[in-house]
Amino acid sequence: MGRRAAVAVAVLALAVVASGGALLLTRGGGDDGAPPSVRAPEEVSRTPAQRPATGRRWPLGARLVRRAQLRESPGGRVVRALHPRTGYGSYRVLAVVARRPGWLGVLSHYMPNSKAGWIPDDAAVLRYMPYTIEVDLSALRLLVRRDGKVVRRVRVAVGRPGHETPTGRYAITDALRVSDAGGPYGCCALALTGRQPNVPQGWTGGDRIAIHGTNSEDSLGTPASSGCLRAADADMRWMMKRLPVGVPVRIKA
Repeated sequence: MGRRAAVAVAVLALAVVASGGALLLTRGGGDDGAPPSVRAPEEVSRTPAQRPATGRRWPLGARLVRRAQLRESPGGRVVRALHPRTGYGSYRVLAVVARRPGWLGVLSHYMPNSKAGWIPDDAAVLRYMPYTIEVDLSALRLLVRRDGKVVRRVRVAVGRPGHETPTGRYAITDALRVSDAGGPYGCCALALTGRQPNVPQGWTGGDRIAIHGTNSEDSLGTPASSGCLRAADADMRWMMKRLPVGVPVRIKA
């Protein structure tokens, strides 16, 4: 999912909300960046997934192969220039949620939650995504599916009252290994395109949400975070080994 070199300049900062222990991501100027304490793991696979048997719809990911402008609508206002790699070194693979002649509707953290942005279809190579993630906030559960079948059930902590985890459709943008594995966000984190609209009062560290590990596993199965999803480090390591960037994530109440 990216080269293992640490990024020198931190533009995208990882921070922990002291009261809730939630990982939130914030971006400054320029494109994405990463603090030296975070590394993007190796690419899981550069080979596009094989097309499955017909009869069911598979999600698609769009891996950028050149610089492209993200637009509000096909041919509409430019939101952001996107590069083939994120600041963490990950390949930029965008979950495809709509298609128009010459255009792909994709999920990006530069767009409002669940809203598609648009890129030219010749700027990316499409690949089938065998995995999906479904999160049920009321059940405090995350399901990983492969080819439509559940392959992992994960107990999670979710946003506490007043700072609930936002529902909607998202996607993984980066898979990050954290050097301080004993810290509040555990071994690793899967950064998402989603943003927390209800950040804690006084918090200025950003609003990106993630699925991340924890050093407080007794909080799992409770509404305890400031919006992120916490999982046991064993579950996070399992997901880190298997889930490529671009995997769609559906969060429901």
